[in-house]
Amino acid sequence: MTQLTTEKTQTLEDLVTEISRYEQIVNQWDQNQQVVVERLKEAIETLHKEALTRLIKIVKKEALPALREAVEDEVVYGLLRYHNLIKPPTPPLKKRIEQALETVRPGLKSHHGDVELVAIKLPNTVEVKLVGTCSNCPASTLTMKQGVEQAIKSYCPEITKVISVNNTVTYTGEKIDSPFAASQDVGWVALARVDEIPNGGILPLEIEGLKLILVRKDNMVKGYRNSCLHLAMPLHTGEVENGVLTCLHHGFKYRLDTGECLTSPGMFLEAYPVKRSGERVLVKVA
Repeated sequence: MTQLTTEKTQTLEDLVTEISRYEQIVNQWDQNQQVVVERLKEAIETLHKEALTRLIKIVKKEALPALREAVEDEVVYGLLRYHNLIKPPTPPLKKRIEQALETVRPGLKSHHGDVELVAIKLPNTVEVKLVGTCSNCPASTLTMKQGVEQAIKSYCPEITKVISVNNTVTYTGEKIDSPFAASQDVGWVALARVDEIPNGGILPLEIEGLKLILVRKDNMVKGYRNSCLHLAMPLHTGEVENGVLTCLHHGFKYRLDTGECLTSPGMFLEAYPVKRSGERVLVKVA
């Protein structure tokens, strides 16, 4: 007689629950036993990291698009971040400022102008200089506010002051024609109203399969990927207290104003540029 076996398919939630159950058991053991388990865990994780590193090198050579697609999966993304096998999503400040300026340069160049980074004055100030026709245009103040300043603050949430070193141009009554006056929302997606995001809380959203969370503290709104750096579990079910989000599943803590992981310092949630247009909250997800 042939014996039939039914293999149980476990969901991600099942696996996380099982891990948590074993962690609770181990926490009841004496310290010597816990040390043995911890060393075993470290040895297994080291082996897994080495295997994943070799796998990534092979896939990069043969099928880079497939690797990029795999990283979009929440579980794969979380596991690779846990082992520090993909680059942190938050580049250095200067690089993010340059990225922000690159997004506004096409508009400036269409008006025969450009913008240069002059100085970064920590902790929260950036000085820039408009050049070309933008340097002495009556619309320069509008250009700074609608284009350059919004771009820098979106890419660099820690920057609260963007200062132009150009001399102030007196408005003479001529028509103001800023390169950003009509196109400042191009490439941005309106996902919510400000009042839909709980003050001091979280609003989970999903767009084209991408899971995000919007967080708000008074007038400050930030956007992050809805994925804990530990096992990639959703964050919106966690608890927020004093600006710190605690993941429900394993207690990882994050500062909502910066996305920094307090449990594993030096790691950050993946941030998405956010800006307000009236009462709308727009996110740049591309």
